[in-house]
Amino acid sequence: MQIDLTGHHVDITDSLRDYVESKLEKIERHVDNVVDIHVILGVEKLRQKAEATVHLSGSKIYADDTQEDMYAAIDGLIDKLDRQVKKHQEKIKNHHRR
Repeated sequence: MQIDLTGHHVDITDSLRDYVESKLEKIERHVDNVVDIHVILGVEKLRQKAEATVHLSGSKIYADDTQEDMYAAIDGLIDKLDRQVKKHQEKIKNHHRR
């Protein structure tokens, strides 16, 4: 799995990079066919925004979250991605059972 981390109006520090990579391992546990993940961290006035696109084999999953704190935005983003990835996996499993 390849992780591409980009910052808009924010410097990507080593601690932010490590935090994002450690949180994305949660996504990797649920899905085996992750091709790559593109994460964009940005600042808009007083709001911290985190958005990500997960490229699975055959589909894309997008989520974003905005909070006052960057780490809280990353946590919210990971929760949303995790929910969507689980839902995607359930759709695939249910589809193949028919």
